Amino acid sequence: MKAEIGRSLSEFWEVRTPREKTLLMWGGIALGIALVYLLLWAPAYEGRARLRQSLPAMQRQLATMNAQANEARSLAPATEGVMPTGGALRDALAKSLADNGMQPTQIQVIGAAVQIQLKNASFPNWTMWLDDARKQFKVQVSDARVTALKQDGQVDLTASLQPAGTK
Repeated sequence: MKAEIGRSLSEFWEVRTPREKTLLMWGGIALGIALVYLLLWAPAYEGRARLRQSLPAMQRQLATMNAQANEARSLAPATEGVMPTGGALRDALAKSLADNGMQPTQIQVIGAAVQIQLKNASFPNWTMWLDDARKQFKVQVSDARVTALKQDGQVDLTASLQPAGTK
């Protein structure tokens, strides 16, 4: 196949006059230069121009984002002492339990505490969740009743959690 194409091109070139060969050669060079310009140089040049125009806006955005990040860092310590209470604590604990695969049979606010009831819960999962909740929501167990079930590691429990520091 390649040989046939080569032979065809060779025959085509041999029958051309010197003037046609010169015109074809210069036309090929002009076509090559046009292709290099259109495919390589022009897109790169236009891309540089677009980047040069958008760079100041990007720098302003970066400065704004840095200022917002610094503000967020300065505000972070103020939020560390904020503990959810009441309904917000109940909702946060319910979502956390659901995220950890435990569905409470009942969760309610009683005074400053949130009472959670679980049936047939995994005790190891409960203790890991309780440790995470203690750290994340700054709560402490004020009352807990745990009943072991026949299946190893499964329990029924009722626990009251209240914000740490309240009695």
